[in-house]
Amino acid sequence: MITVEHVPQAETDYLAQLREAAQRFGDRSPQREDTLQTLESRGVLYADDPGRVVKRLARLNADWSLAKAIEQTPTRPATTTGSTLALSPDAFGADLLGLERLMGRNNLTGVAFLEGGYRAARSIGRVCVRTPEGGHYGTGFMVSPSLLLTNNHVLRSLEEAGHAVVQFDYQAGVDGRPLIPVTFRIDPHGFFATDRELDFTVVAVAESNEEGARLTDFDWLPLDGAQGKAILGEFVNIIQHPNGEPKQLALRENQIVDLLDSFVHYVTDTAPGSSGSPVFNDQWEVVALHHSAVPETDPDGQPLATDGTPWRPGMGEHRLAWKANEGVRVSRVLQALSRLTLTGNAARLRDELFQPPDRPRPESAPPTAAKPGPDGSVPDGSAPLASGPAVGITVPLRITVGVDTRAPGQRGPGRSAVPRVTALTAVTADGAGPARPGQVAASSAVTDAVAQDLDAALLNLRLGEARAYYVRDDDRAARDAYYAHVDADSYGEPLRQALTALLEETHGPRPSYKPARMLYPWVDLHPDRLLRSVYSGKTFTAEELIRADAAAEASRLRGMQEFLLRASAASADALAAELDELEASLPFNCEHVVPQSWFAKREPMRGDLHHLFACEPACNSFRGNYPYMDFPGFDEAVRDDCGMREKSGFEPEHSKGAVARATLYFLLRYPGLVGDRAREFPEERLPILLDWHENEPVTEYELHRNAAIAGIQGNRNPLIDHPEWARSIDFSGVWP
Repeated sequence: MITVEHVPQAETDYLAQLREAAQRFGDRSPQREDTLQTLESRGVLYADDPGRVVKRLARLNADWSLAKAIEQTPTRPATTTGSTLALSPDAFGADLLGLERLMGRNNLTGVAFLEGGYRAARSIGRVCVRTPEGGHYGTGFMVSPSLLLTNNHVLRSLEEAGHAVVQFDYQAGVDGRPLIPVTFRIDPHGFFATDRELDFTVVAVAESNEEGARLTDFDWLPLDGAQGKAILGEFVNIIQHPNGEPKQLALRENQIVDLLDSFVHYVTDTAPGSSGSPVFNDQWEVVALHHSAVPETDPDGQPLATDGTPWRPGMGEHRLAWKANEGVRVSRVLQALSRLTLTGNAARLRDELFQPPDRPRPESAPPTAAKPGPDGSVPDGSAPLASGPAVGITVPLRITVGVDTRAPGQRGPGRSAVPRVTALTAVTADGAGPARPGQVAASSAVTDAVAQDLDAALLNLRLGEARAYYVRDDDRAARDAYYAHVDADSYGEPLRQALTALLEETHGPRPSYKPARMLYPWVDLHPDRLLRSVYSGKTFTAEELIRADAAAEASRLRGMQEFLLRASAASADALAAELDELEASLPFNCEHVVPQSWFAKREPMRGDLHHLFACEPACNSFRGNYPYMDFPGFDEAVRDDCGMREKSGFEPEHSKGAVARATLYFLLRYPGLVGDRAREFPEERLPILLDWHENEPVTEYELHRNAAIAGIQGNRNPLIDHPEWARSIDFSGVWP
């Protein structure tokens, strides 16, 4: 059984959700008015962020110049002359219907749209809750072969979910007569994860019911966290069980009017009782999880009923006076789920949610050829689609990222101002060599590549079981030999320079960043052969984190594969941004004590094992890229199981000595790389690291780490081998 709940100190009733939605909607009134004016005066291509518009067109495999010409054409197109792009009437065939629909110019579409909607509707059911205190309804939809997604306020707790069922086919048939609903028991003991702030619950459903019906017969809706599924001004579709009624469809009268960081607002025909419904684009991709009406309110912010009186939950949602609706962005739901550290069957079920189905997604219109406009421009004069070095794309299985060595005039060894993807190389499904243009390796090649890494990591884990954890005499001999030519009596800058030169010279093998290969199976194990999160102290088996990272890597590779196949004309910056987004949404269970953003994710810093530690994504995210600091009191910072944080820094709950020594190693090994930009570790905080180093002496765990890393990449951490040197080294020379 797995229960993961996020319940802030706030009201948990639906009324609180309404108030929060109304507050968000009200706070965004100026931006929303600007959006509506732009939609009216210029059109959908200009209402949203240009980068998001480009991603949307790329996802549609669309031609920017043609989309722009359609937007500028006031009525049915006719051939024009002069500077305006000429569009003949026969140019508007079936392949352009998707673009016209996107821009609200045409409601005609191919009949495949209906087929896609029918298939999507199969996975949507009515959630029925019957508890001793009463009952209520909502909507939910399958997002994997086993898991259903709905709202937190529909299924608030494991106990409430234990009293719930989901009914599919609760709808009228083509003859108008009701179908016989197919009911499945909800199984929260198999999986249950809920988040009140984002108002979602993911829960397992029984594989079959008492009548022998199979859950898989109703299929599921894949979730995709990539950008480009919808933009401002686009119309969306909602399939729902409003007020617990039979399944209904709100079709293309639902316009997106605002996109927030975690939420989307749309004006729609959806009844407030449709909590937990999927919000679709015209390609029947899930854009958001519908969760709340935006109510009409009185001057005190109290939601109003349809008769103008204050609304109370007991009146029923159908009596709520509303003006818009709010959904939770699917990308935020996926990010929250990916950051959970799960084990056993729960981890397997969560990982299934991130696997793409082995069936094609329904399409509502055939794609057009993907290419930028004649001038390569994008909306409002922003950068051309293809900027910087040329990018050749075949199949996204092996990606080479070329990085500028440094910005002009910048100090530090090889600091990159902006990482740029300069080349993409694909391999065929059998891995024999580069794929030919147009040749697409099967998605199974991604699985095979990840499986090879997984097998190697598990093999390393098994080999380590027979090894002695730490042999003190052998390590002391290796230590003495390593520093044999360092003058132990030296002091200040000479000692720092000698150590820096030694660390660089002996850093022979420079492994790339793959924590599952070496960090989890051996390097970061504690004497009990378990892993401990560096900031929270939570304990995990090595196999748990190895498998969790393998699932994240598979999802990353598939996400990049899909992006490249969608956006074959993407710029180098767009590719780098997509890589960053995938890594943020699908993080590894690993922490760089010197954040990757401080060195632009470059190697060998990124894969240097001396500053990598096991860490669940929640703590990794909580720390962010804040530099370390000491807080004088608990009341002055946000506190978490991982530590304390405010805008000026982060203090770990655990392992201060270990992270201090790892950071000091990094400063010695890579002088000039930290502290040349805002929010990086400033020189005046060096005493914090030295105090942590002295207050928490070196442990057997760190001695083991140091010896294991030396055996892999050749160099050692002087602060672990000779703690007494810390006050003798002049660290001032490591800052730019």
